[in-house]
Amino acid sequence: MHDTLLIVLVVLALAFDYINGFHDTANAIATSVSTRALSPRRAVWMSAVFNFVGALSFTGVAKTIGGDIVSSVKMVDSQTIIAALIAAIFWNLVTWYYGIPSSSSHAIIGGLIGAVLVAHGLDGLKLVGVLTIFVALVASPVIGGILGALLMHILRFLFGKMSPTKINKTFKPLQVIAAATMSFSHGANDAQKAMGIITLALLSAGHLPTLDVPLWVKLCCAAAMAFGTATGGWRIIKTMGGKIYKLTPLSGFAADLNSTVTIMGATLLHLPVSTTHVVAGSIMGVGSARRIKAVNWGIGQTMVRAWFLTIPLTAAIGGIIHKLIMVLFF
Repeated sequence: MHDTLLIVLVVLALAFDYINGFHDTANAIATSVSTRALSPRRAVWMSAVFNFVGALSFTGVAKTIGGDIVSSVKMVDSQTIIAALIAAIFWNLVTWYYGIPSSSSHAIIGGLIGAVLVAHGLDGLKLVGVLTIFVALVASPVIGGILGALLMHILRFLFGKMSPTKINKTFKPLQVIAAATMSFSHGANDAQKAMGIITLALLSAGHLPTLDVPLWVKLCCAAAMAFGTATGGWRIIKTMGGKIYKLTPLSGFAADLNSTVTIMGATLLHLPVSTTHVVAGSIMGVGSARRIKAVNWGIGQTMVRAWFLTIPLTAAIGGIIHKLIMVLFF
């Protein structure tokens, strides 16, 4: 029974990673597609390749997900993690369907918190670790917005005297490079969430001696995210690429470069952040550097509401699903 549950868990974790790939594809390519620096097809496949490479490059975030939320490995089992994954997958599909840029990171963390709370109460959570992760998730889009505005001011100071035609010609190829690095950073941070979940499950089931990510887990998660990315998330691309702020090659380059730096900084600190939030914050920051009214703050408010609702709602869903699993199967 336990091995069967473990197999189900791994399949669900890879499904979450796949959905994360097409749900968050927009983060990396929406700016370059909206400014026509890349065709949609080329952008998606480029993003898939760099997501795969990024996913294989780091494991620090995976260890944070696996070790900093739950107070003890004994406090988590396959049922708990399955409940968390179902909650996160459900939330990702709902927000994708309605074209709302929402956080896969928030979804999986919220689902895990809810399932652990129902199973073990507050004793099951490592509150300091949860608080650290929460601060990183909340602070990262704010940092992205501030740095995005600052970077845009610098770029306008340096290149503002050039003609619009020359600026566009200069920054379109640079935007392609920025989109590639953004895709790499997305894979480097986001794929590790599923890696951490699977590794935590293997450790709790006694199949691993330590919280070190096995090579096969890295390869499977990287491949799942790459395939998901190749599928594309066109609903969210429309929102990220044009509904928040009408991007140009210069502002698109600024948003992608700033997002890459912010996300890679968090990855090197082993902190999980939402690429969706960081990119949205960067776009808002870049837009507000031109003028405050240039940003569609109505879309921004809708996104912020989704951000604040994600953790409590996925926690509630995760808790309910855990209860159902225990009643129906145990």
